[in-house]
Amino acid sequence: MNIGIITPIRHLDGVEKLLETKGNLIFLEEGNKDQVRNLLLNSKIDTILCNPNQQTYRIDKDLLENTNVNLINTCSTGMNHIDVDYCKENNIKIYSLTKDMKLINDLPSTSELAFGLMVSLLRQIPQGQKHVSNYGWDYTQFMGRQIKDLTIGIVGYGRLGKMMYNYCEAFGAQVRVYDPYKRDEMDDAFLLNNYCNSIEKLFKSCDVISLHVHVTPETKYMINKETLGLSKKNPYIINTSRGEIVNENDIVNALKSGVISGYGTDVIENEFDDIKNSPIIKSMNDGKNIIVTPHVGGMTIEGQTKAYKWAINKL
Repeated sequence: MNIGIITPIRHLDGVEKLLETKGNLIFLEEGNKDQVRNLLLNSKIDTILCNPNQQTYRIDKDLLENTNVNLINTCSTGMNHIDVDYCKENNIKIYSLTKDMKLINDLPSTSELAFGLMVSLLRQIPQGQKHVSNYGWDYTQFMGRQIKDLTIGIVGYGRLGKMMYNYCEAFGAQVRVYDPYKRDEMDDAFLLNNYCNSIEKLFKSCDVISLHVHVTPETKYMINKETLGLSKKNPYIINTSRGEIVNENDIVNALKSGVISGYGTDVIENEFDDIKNSPIIKSMNDGKNIIVTPHVGGMTIEGQTKAYKWAINKL
């Protein structure tokens, strides 16, 4: 097996050694799409090991056509960095971590980041740090919000949404949930006290909205001008799902008009393209209350090591 490694792994203890037991390793961790295609064509690679976080391109027909690749092993639950339909049509297998519940239930990293983004927005931590780096010491510019007195809404009550719920509840917040597919799993007390039967009710009642859903035709752009316009408390929006869950131009306009108070995200819609075109990054650089991290949700030493070893053991 010739394994093309297009994601960094050498920082993870034991991962390269484990991979060496599976086949011949060929590295191009930080190559662009043309470089990776040339590698696939010239090195007879039949297996790709990848992860979307560092990737700036999609694995699609333009990359794969006329290569020997018959297996893509992605060390992730999400697969929007891969043209799944093309792979299916061309008998290219895809291994992902999507259904490996024993593993992913032991990976809270993304929910921890969501909580961190929320705290950073509520307490204006990046702005305060920048103020002090310029030798300022005026706390009045950075009056924040106290979690204990807030109502926090969770959109998506799956694995990561439940973790975020628990973190917020532990800090004393009132936490509300919207997830029409999990309603049957909730008991009467939870439904009475915590469940919103529509996203409209969630937006009308919450100070913070945290998104924890997969990209589907139903969820794409579910956060848009209309949903944001329902807000009564000028909420902060947290997105560690995918950039396509929100209409990014509507987010920017809602910030400009004061409909929302801030946006913290680990994802942008065009992260497999030129991110200089991102309206979210442009607005952050223009001074809007936006925090963007470079898709680092699952990127902890502990989480990555577990995920990569699990994925490699499928080979």
